[in-house]
This record gives sequence, structure tokens and C-alpha cells, in this order.
Amino acid sequence: MKDSENHIERRKLIKTLGLGSAAGAFAMLGGEKAKAAHHEEPKAFAGMGMDPVKITKVRPILTAPYGINLVVVKVETDQPGLYGLGCATFTQRAHTVVAAVKDYLDPYFQGKRVNTIEDNWQMAYQSSYWRNGPVLNNALSGVDQALWDIKGKMAGMPVYELLGGKTRFAVDCYGHASGSTPEEVVDRVQFFKEERGYRNVRIQLGGYGSTHLTENPPYKNAGFGHPDDRTITPRAYINGTVEIFKQARDRFGDDVELLHDMHERLQPVDAIDMIQRVQEYRPFFIEDPVSPENIGWFRKLREQTSVPIAMGELFNSPHEWLEPMADRLYDYIRIHISQIGGITPAMKVARLGEWFNVRTAWHGPGDTSPVGHAANCHIDLAVWNFGVQEIGIYKEPTFEVFPGMPTVKDGFIFVNEAPGLGIEINEELAKKYPPIVYNYNWTQLRGIDGTPTRP
Repeated sequence: MKDSENHIERRKLIKTLGLGSAAGAFAMLGGEKAKAAHHEEPKAFAGMGMDPVKITKVRPILTAPYGINLVVVKVETDQPGLYGLGCATFTQRAHTVVAAVKDYLDPYFQGKRVNTIEDNWQMAYQSSYWRNGPVLNNALSGVDQALWDIKGKMAGMPVYELLGGKTRFAVDCYGHASGSTPEEVVDRVQFFKEERGYRNVRIQLGGYGSTHLTENPPYKNAGFGHPDDRTITPRAYINGTVEIFKQARDRFGDDVELLHDMHERLQPVDAIDMIQRVQEYRPFFIEDPVSPENIGWFRKLREQTSVPIAMGELFNSPHEWLEPMADRLYDYIRIHISQIGGITPAMKVARLGEWFNVRTAWHGPGDTSPVGHAANCHIDLAVWNFGVQEIGIYKEPTFEVFPGMPTVKDGFIFVNEAPGLGIEINEELAKKYPPIVYNYNWTQLRGIDGTPTRP
């Protein structure tokens, strides 16, 4: 064959492949199997030439295997045995999320395609007209995460592969060290460091705001408020926090990274004062220094300290994080993934952060279900600008109710490498741990004169 003829044949092949049909290229070679290939599309690509897989049922599952109300959503399909799981946990309003899933999202999603995740998310998000609320976002997250789980199962891949593949071998995480005295806190840090292999530990003196340091507040002596209300004395909290940082650095030097969660319990000027005082102890980050209502203070905070800042646990609307991230007002975005609507919007937040050197530190305490932790970690494995991941220590019943849940070894989280999110739920066992009556004591915080303080 002459060179010119050979060149023409190559051009024909390239043109045929460019039509997007591998079957067309095989047909050019004359095979009977190639003709059939054009009509026999793999099920994994349903919706691109054959009947798509469709949603038949969206069900909420409410369980509390370790004393915290968890909401998991199961999305069932018209393919036998093919379903997905997603996290919709809003502990403080769990039953409201359950109602939203049952009464609105189940009838809405029945008959919808499972493969059009972005389109499903956008249309469901605006279906209520009023949006960005934590109840509806959590309900939508349950469906969204479940659809990613299904897509991974259909593709035969873990979800992190669908998000771009691994950029790290495992997920670096941090534990939570607390105690009623600075000495107890530092001993707990030593446990995480030596017994668990953690490199990062969050330190708290008592509960958030060191409320145990305030006894017999005047408002209670006056009969104001309620017996279970907790009390914060800002100066005692600030001094106690500085002390635990000092003692931890004295004992461990720089062998462990130290984090702290302010939980928005101080006035902005007091928050700036405390962060300036702990700066010499080199925090990995200080979390949620001011409330979303005081977001305008971040610029002043940024101007007065070099301590890294993490923010976003209470955010549920892009309007709350878009400009601060673009203005580089904090270093870690710490949203609760189910509160913003699931994996689909969380990936967009992570990609936004990449351009402004904002790293991820997704919210991951006990009121994130194991399914939610799996979703967190699949994103953590895939995004370049991952920072660190919060995770708790779970008791045995949790592993039985949620087989395949992520595990921790030497301070790293490892996901189950099965297709999808790699996690299941034993529904029969979950029924043995019914929801509990929520205790609102955790959020009921006052100053010494009884003024409500927002956590």
C-alpha cells in the first residue's frame, strides 16, 4: 500500500472513532459481532441507548445504635438488588427529615433516572421553591449520596474513582481529647498519639465553652431559665483553653498537631483575643471562631492573626461560603456535607476551594452517620485540596448495623473498596436501636445573667 493510501485509511479510522461509536470502527473492519455491538449497550451506561434504570422507592431509615439519631435514605430501583444508601442525618430534627423524605422526595423521585445525578439534584433542589434549609437539604442529600452509591455499583467502582481517583492512599484524621482539667486533656492527647497513632488531636477543656467551669450562676440563683441550661463564663473559657494548649505543647512539643473548636461561643472581640493568645502554641486550626451571624468579623480576624481558621459547620447556603472562600478569609471549609445537599454540591465546594487555597475539613462527629462518613472519605480521597477529617470512635453495634463502614488505623481512615460507597445497613438490626427523644440541653447555653448564647 502506498503512503498516500495508508494515510487515507488512517484518516477514515480516526473519523469513524470520532463519531463516538466503537461499534462503527469494528463495523468498518467487517465483523458480524461489531454490528451487534451497536445494539447491545452495557447496562452500566443505561440511558444512552437502552431503557434507563429508574427509581422505584425512596425510604428513610431512622436508627440510633450509639445513642444519636441517624437518618439514612435507601433509594431502590427497578433492577433487582440494585439500591443505594445516603446520609440525611439532622439529629436535632430527625423526624422532620424523615417526613420530608416520605412525603415529598419519595413521590417526587419515583420514575426518575438514577444516572442523571446532576439533573436530579438541580430539579429536586428547586422543587420546593424556597430552598437552602437544613431539613430539605439533608433529605436531598440522602437521595444524592444514594445515587452516587448506585452509580458506583453500576460501574463496578468505588465512588472515589468516579470523582477522579485517589490523590492519597488514605484519609488523615483527628480525634477529640477532652477532660475536666488541663491534665486530663493532655493525658487524652497522649492516648490518641501513642495508642491510636493519631498525628492530629482536637483539644477541649470539658465541653464546648468549658461550661463546667461555671457553677451557681446568678441567673439560676434568681430562678431564671431552666434547670438543665448550661452556662459559659467567657474569661474562664479563654484562660482554660490557653492553658491546655500550653500544657500540650510543653509535653509533646511539635510531635502532634493541636486543633480546637470554639463553637462560636464567644463574642467576636473575645474570639480574636483568645486566638491571639494561643497563636504562640501553633494550632493546626481554630474552628468556628464566630457565628454565621457575625461573618463580617472574619476580615478583622484575618488581619490580626496568622492562626489557620476553619469555618462552616452551620452553613447550608452557597451565599454563606462563596465570598469568604474567594476572599481567603479562612483556610479550611468545614461544612456538614448532608446539610448542603450531598456529594454533588460538596464536590463543587471542594473545587472552589482549590482555586483559593482553602482545604477541606468536613464536619464528621457522631451525628454524621457511618454512611455520611463513607461519603466524606470518598471525597477526601479524590480532591487535591484535602486538609483533615474529623471522625469519632464507634462502639461495636455500629459496625454490626453498618457493615463495611470506614475503619481507622494508625490515625488514617480507610474505606471499604467495594463498588459504590462500600457500606451497607442491616435494617433488621437497625430496628433494635429505635430513635431516642432528643435532649436539647446541648444547645441551651446562657451567660451568667441568663442571656442566651448561640452555639
